[in-house]
Amino acid sequence: MLSATRIHADQATVTVVSDTKDITDWALRYFGGWWNAISVEVPTPDTGVIAGGGALLLADVDSKRLTDIETLVGDYDHDEVDYTNARTLVARHEDGAIYAIQPAERLAYHYDPAAGRLVIVGAHAEPVAVAASRLARELICGQLLRAGFHILHASCVVRDGRALLTFGPKGAGKTTSALLLAREGYELLANDRVFIRPERDGLRILPWPSAAAIGFGLLDSTGLYEPLRARVLIGEEMHPTQDQRVTDALHAGSKKPIWNAKGKELKPQFFPDQLTSILRMKLCAEANAAALLFPTVNADAKPHVTDTPRALGEEDFFTGKTEDRYPDIFRLAPTKAAPVTDLADRLAQLPRRALVLNHCSGHSAELLAKSAELLPE
Repeated sequence: MLSATRIHADQATVTVVSDTKDITDWALRYFGGWWNAISVEVPTPDTGVIAGGGALLLADVDSKRLTDIETLVGDYDHDEVDYTNARTLVARHEDGAIYAIQPAERLAYHYDPAAGRLVIVGAHAEPVAVAASRLARELICGQLLRAGFHILHASCVVRDGRALLTFGPKGAGKTTSALLLAREGYELLANDRVFIRPERDGLRILPWPSAAAIGFGLLDSTGLYEPLRARVLIGEEMHPTQDQRVTDALHAGSKKPIWNAKGKELKPQFFPDQLTSILRMKLCAEANAAALLFPTVNADAKPHVTDTPRALGEEDFFTGKTEDRYPDIFRLAPTKAAPVTDLADRLAQLPRRALVLNHCSGHSAELLAKSAELLPE
């Protein structure tokens, strides 16, 4: 029996329809806390897509359709790309349709840009659900970019509608700052990137829903490791991108960091709703930018404020050129991005503070909270 989940962010909309309710329930869970996801009646051939327009995403377990698209892509000229860290073959038909397969994952895609319809089929429900949520986000993203939003590489917390954006390269402390401030009573809007658009009354920020990766050290220092482990021991399922070695470590009670062959730390991966149910954070769906934070982490230093907050650079504005895991294989984003000049100028006018944090979560949280409170209104 068909079921549907409608996802709505600002004026962007996508409806996920499936004959497998677990797939639409996954989308409901993934986007409900941030992007107003709700269960809706299924569109019929007589009524078309649900009122409100937007994109339509059809996702199902369908071995025959999967085989058909695999054969079609094999017969067409196709390109090979790395998409979501998986080998992906992409074929573009002369009528504009785009077909893609991920052989190892047994997933296949068909995008019809003229109809605004994306089809995902696979051999098993969970990979289809993961792919459907990811592509639902990309469909929304394309609509938001066309509506004048930009993407910042920043975490974000909110109090009284005022958003604190935290910038820095990987390892600088974006997620740490967001988690510590959320533990101090701030609402979490995003842990890695946000949508932002200049408007008459401010810089409007929307979240980028995603799984959140939080390392063992930070979880332990904030007292969150044991609550997480307790939930895992009674059967709580974490996001499927979590490495099995992390799950095994949680069962064993190990807090020792785990590294893969490329030197990347493997971390617990949380569904968005688990940020609330396990980590007790309150989520925020939108806010106006009020101030900027620039942390760095130095394990040997005492937490302190530094004198020279840096200016924003190209690395802080997220573009297709900086994306590696999710190349735009279905051409969902606009070919020409909106200019960032006005946004950059308005961000430059906001108060800012640079901080040095260490591995003592209590002292770092105290500095972050005091710094946030002292920023001008």
